[in-house]
Amino acid sequence: MDLVTPEFSLVIWMLISFSILVFILGKFAWKPILNALKERENSIESALQSAEEAKAEMSKLKSDNESLIQEARLERDNMLKEARAMKDNIIAEAKKAAEEESAKMIQRANEEINKSKMAAIGELKSQVAGIAIDISEKLLNKELKSSEEQERLIQQHIQDFESKQSASLN
Repeated sequence: MDLVTPEFSLVIWMLISFSILVFILGKFAWKPILNALKERENSIESALQSAEEAKAEMSKLKSDNESLIQEARLERDNMLKEARAMKDNIIAEAKKAAEEESAKMIQRANEEINKSKMAAIGELKSQVAGIAIDISEKLLNKELKSSEEQERLIQQHIQDFESKQSASLN
């Protein structure tokens, strides 16, 4: 059993060597190890803080993106409204131009009708003049004996003239 139980002097030397080891480790190793742990802790803390800042920044960017999207939608709606207004304006202008052209065509047609009417009236006057000349010739060529006969002949020619006039107007 001697091998398993240590002697008292061995225990003391072990304590002394352990104390020296702890002292040396405390003097040279513990401070750098603790500093490394502190640095590690600080770096982890700063990384967490940076992550939080990045998260806040992402949240801010997301809200900015949403506001930009909203602005883009509003701008698109405004552009569509302007396009509709332009379309309506173009249609209204086209209708107005068509109405003006139609009015001009109607006016030209009325002028043509008036010219034709005036030409017809002129032709009618010349026909009336021709009929009057014919009547005069007939009156002069025919020897009339009495005033009653002259009156009857004039009435007959007037009736002929009225029937010709009504036929030419129709």
